Parts: sequence; structure tokens; C-alpha cells
Amino acid sequence: VQLQASGGGLVQSGGSLRLSCVTSARTFYNYAMAWFRQAPGKEREFVAGISWSGGSSLYADSVTGRFTISRDNAKKTVNLQMNSLKPEDTAVYYCAAEVRGKLVRSSYEYDYWGQGTQVTVSS
Repeated sequence: VQLQASGGGLVQSGGSLRLSCVTSARTFYNYAMAWFRQAPGKEREFVAGISWSGGSSLYADSVTGRFTISRDNAKKTVNLQMNSLKPEDTAVYYCAAEVRGKLVRSSYEYDYWGQGTQVTVSS
């Protein structure tokens, strides 16, 4: 299973970016999907996750109200709309897939990972 993340870039504080992750998985519709991020010198952290149906989502406290995760099972895509970006959002963002459909925050539960896309927010 391959996950291809895109949409990162450089943006000023207060700006917006939209990340996308597309997969080749035939049974994408069964997977819970999530976005994680890792800043230099820090551990990878959960950002947002969405259930296989799109009916449930989870967010880290630090992004609640600013970020929105969504998915399109027909297009095998999961998106992360990031608004009101802050310098502390600067990190490499990774999409991840949990093939049993469990929506969880732990990175250890996720089976497949994309290559990451850099998000840099300038102050």
C-alpha cells in the first residue's frame, strides 16, 4: 500500500494550507486514516484522524478549531485543511493508514505511512 502526501509549503502565520494524501489501496474505504507531524527534535505527534466512513474524527487539542480532516473514498483521498496556521505548526506532516478501521491516536497502531510533506509557517 502506497500513500502519497502533497500540499505542503511555506506560508505566513495566519495563512492556510490544504494537505492531500492519495493511496493505491484497493480497500481504502475500510481504513481509518490520520495525519501526524514531526517537528525537528520532537517526537511524531497525532494531528487528526478520521474513521473509515468519515463519520467520526479526532483532533489534537492544539489544532482543534483550526484544522479539518476529510476523506473521499471514491477518490481514495484524505485531506487536511489547515487554517489560522501558527509557527508552532511547522513540521513534516505524514498521512497514515490503519487497516482494521480503528480510529486511534497512537502512531504504533498505524500500518502504512506516506513519505511526509513539509509545512513551514513563518512569523
